[in-house]
Amino acid sequence: MVNMLFSVKLSSCSVPSLSYQKIHCFLQSESEHAVQKFLAVFTSGGLAPSLGITNSTYTGIFHFNLTLFSDRAYWLIKIPRENITKNTDIAAVEEWYVRITLQQGLNIYTTEGTLLDKVREPILQWNLGAKMTKNSISVVSQYAVDLKVAKCPCANDVALLGFVLNETYNGIYIGLSFSGFWNYDDTTWYNLTDMVYSQLGEEHTKLSVVDMVLTNHFLVLLTSLGLFVSEDLRYPSSSFSREDFCGFERVRNLKFPRKTTTASVTNLKNNKPGLRPKFPLFVFPPSFSPVGMVFHPRSHFLYAYGNQVWLSVDGGNTFERLADLRDDIIKNTYHSFYTSDITFVSQSGHVYSTKAGLRRYNKIGSISDNIFTLYYDHMGYIHKLTPDRFESGGSFVAFGNSKGIFRQAPDIGFETALAPQFISPKEMIFSAYVPLNESQQTIHTKQFSSIHMGKVIYSRKTGTAYIKKVLQHNTPEGFLSSIITEVIDPFGMEEENESSCLSSSLSITQAGNATYKLTLQSQNLDVEKTVVIPGYSSFLIISVLDDKNVVAIATRPTTALNNMTFPRDSWFLYNLGHKNGRMWKIYAKPCNYWFQQRDTSLSLGVLKHIDLGKSYTVEVKVIPNTKGIQILEIPLLTVIAGNPHLLEVKAEGIFDKTDSYLVKISAASYALHQGSTSLALVVWGASTECFVTTVMLRLKTSCSNLKSMHHIWHEHIPLEDWISGIHKDRHGFNRIKTLPVNYRPPSKMGIAIPLTDHFYHADPSKPIPRNLFPKSKKFGKFKQCANASTREECNCTNDQKSSDAIAFSDCKEKVPRFKFPITQYPISLQISSEDGRIPVDMPYLLTVTEVNNRENWKLEHSVPENVKKLKDYLEPRLHAPVYNPIGLNLSIKGSELFHFRVSVVPGVSSCNLVEEFQIYVDEVPLPFPGHTLIAVATAVVLGGLIFVTFIFQIRNIHLDEIMQSYQGRAGMEESHPQVHYQNLMGEAIWVS
Repeated sequence: MVNMLFSVKLSSCSVPSLSYQKIHCFLQSESEHAVQKFLAVFTSGGLAPSLGITNSTYTGIFHFNLTLFSDRAYWLIKIPRENITKNTDIAAVEEWYVRITLQQGLNIYTTEGTLLDKVREPILQWNLGAKMTKNSISVVSQYAVDLKVAKCPCANDVALLGFVLNETYNGIYIGLSFSGFWNYDDTTWYNLTDMVYSQLGEEHTKLSVVDMVLTNHFLVLLTSLGLFVSEDLRYPSSSFSREDFCGFERVRNLKFPRKTTTASVTNLKNNKPGLRPKFPLFVFPPSFSPVGMVFHPRSHFLYAYGNQVWLSVDGGNTFERLADLRDDIIKNTYHSFYTSDITFVSQSGHVYSTKAGLRRYNKIGSISDNIFTLYYDHMGYIHKLTPDRFESGGSFVAFGNSKGIFRQAPDIGFETALAPQFISPKEMIFSAYVPLNESQQTIHTKQFSSIHMGKVIYSRKTGTAYIKKVLQHNTPEGFLSSIITEVIDPFGMEEENESSCLSSSLSITQAGNATYKLTLQSQNLDVEKTVVIPGYSSFLIISVLDDKNVVAIATRPTTALNNMTFPRDSWFLYNLGHKNGRMWKIYAKPCNYWFQQRDTSLSLGVLKHIDLGKSYTVEVKVIPNTKGIQILEIPLLTVIAGNPHLLEVKAEGIFDKTDSYLVKISAASYALHQGSTSLALVVWGASTECFVTTVMLRLKTSCSNLKSMHHIWHEHIPLEDWISGIHKDRHGFNRIKTLPVNYRPPSKMGIAIPLTDHFYHADPSKPIPRNLFPKSKKFGKFKQCANASTREECNCTNDQKSSDAIAFSDCKEKVPRFKFPITQYPISLQISSEDGRIPVDMPYLLTVTEVNNRENWKLEHSVPENVKKLKDYLEPRLHAPVYNPIGLNLSIKGSELFHFRVSVVPGVSSCNLVEEFQIYVDEVPLPFPGHTLIAVATAVVLGGLIFVTFIFQIRNIHLDEIMQSYQGRAGMEESHPQVHYQNLMGEAIWVS
């Protein structure tokens, strides 16, 4: 038999020329033959698993190979590292969620997990000290009195576990896990004692961890001897610095004086709280004894806890009580930002859970260990960590909840009798009985409280009801609390063979202010049973007077009848007492709502950047799973903005024909104000047993890291042509220009006198051309090649060589080549972001500059009236021409390289949108005055020829006759040779 669940094996391969993830996907089975059979069936049907990798800013889908080899019982995929991320620098990056399904979009046979970039995670590159053996850590664990966990903010699977030691042992001992403390043996332990002592200058006793915090860049250790902060984790080292401050003492127990407790919120100015509160003070009731306050990660939900738990959904402006533990005290809280789980642990060891923003909670068990801590990993699994073992709450049944640790959640009922009262056939009120002689100290143990809200009450006989509301009241006597419920399954009534009184009639007589005498054929077994009369008050039997009379109290005295008799079969009897064992129980309600995002590529913790004037829209569906419960057409989803002044949030919801609730939420940024806020989508009626009740969106009115502007060339040149440097158009003109080494563009003073600091195609080992004039020698500075002696030492990457950015001009080798002149070349720009590509349009007005201060270029654009007004307003303030991106055309009448920078004017985007592009203009006519001089010389020569011809004509000189005469004379000279003499004076004499 094959268990239809995927098992995944992940391995990495890293060699100088290749780095990839190799993933095997199996089907779990005891028989390999059965697995191969299923694989063959799936493959022949064209089905193969797909792997989705997501985090708050990235989504990628990869498909396993459909082809199987005969000897292979698994699917295989190899994913190059650069397909997920190209960066290798040490930095805190968000861990990815991995989801594998049999077929993308079908969500069947799903397996989920996480993917961590171990190459970049800062704490994994840092030296935490000397490693410890298993035997050494087992000795240290015997002296632990507490445990402290510090999680990496971006990757919760990376965490540190520190021992808080008693005063008989000494040292700083920390365990490091990058897999979420699943296995104790996979944890690497370090001894940081010597590193701390090195900052103190000498050894001290009673050194121990008190608390610790792991941030993206620093590890902060609070020890019994002071506060120590690591060096920047992005630069691997092994040193701490001590931060001195006054008033430090090693304190384990905090005691708060009994006085008025208030909550105040102030803005920070220069990292100091302001004097003026942001909100009016919130005053807690005197019954609240605080222990601490904590924000749920990545949200604006603030929890204050102690003997009570209070929730603020508006960042501390107002609070409402979530729980009242009376004599118990919450001492620790644990949070998962992925599943929105929150766990509270009390001093007595009781464990309670809730979901972020949910106004209900549940008791999930208790912990008997004296020394423990709880920890949520990146996927939301809960782990119990003790000094010598780890227990995880991860199982296929218990995904996202704590059943793996605490097993079945306890019954949260209490020891008293309940009296049912019908409101309608589908609604009932259950009143909890409190004896009149009950002590004031124990009355609360026989009352309904906030913990019962949203739970389900079960009868030991038959019957279940959903608790919709909890009521606290002082009347009627004997009933100080009650619950309003919606009946899911009818509650079983007593039969005549169980209660013989049902065979008789019923007479009611008032015996006191709150008591009544019921005449019926009774017996002692009927005590704590409830007489229910449709349309009238119910009566809880509290004692038996004799075999025909009992004493009862009315649940609703105003509707109780006096001196009335009811015949047999007109009244009923219910048994919800506790005298012979409690006949009712209360448990958490099974998940009653499913939360579905319309965009399946999004994770539960989405981070979105909203630019100025833009909006972000998300659609979700709340699907009820409520058997037997009436669905009222009231909004099932609450949308709460952490900072309502930052964004304009709108929500529209409708019910479809299946009673599902569809909500469309849009958040728009209309103010030039940058900031961040959380947007919580809370299914307020959901059970704490649901995996998802809250989706926390993080919205930033700022520039996205993925948003940029690009110039689009009208002719695409393939990458292989850029590498070869040859790409000819249909006329045979090569469109790629390889720049000379150490090239600098001309200036307005001429080609031979460059006046720019920017080198292109730099090579420090080669001579610098065009460097004869003194002015040219003053300009030119290497950037990437500074302090390098050869081009290889410049370490130019392929991306830098192809980049048009001026910062990488040293690396630039090849540029687009155009023929002179360039006339009306259209400049096409696009803005790319995580949402796709859009052309640059209004209101993105532009400024354009030539980075080398070259001239002989001109831009033309359309200037409608609205653009003209903006130009007139912006140009004096920017001290630069402003252009309309629509219809923007470039003309160039200069030669060689032009390097343009295009920028979007400020005020229309939170991003600094800048793009650069380069154009090389070739085959240019000779520059002035060369062309003019050639034209003048040609004109002079032609004019001289014409003048000479004219003179010959007017003098009647014929060139042909002169040539004939010359030829005849030459013949005579050949027939009469000449004799050459030289006289005494050295003069030459010719004699013929």
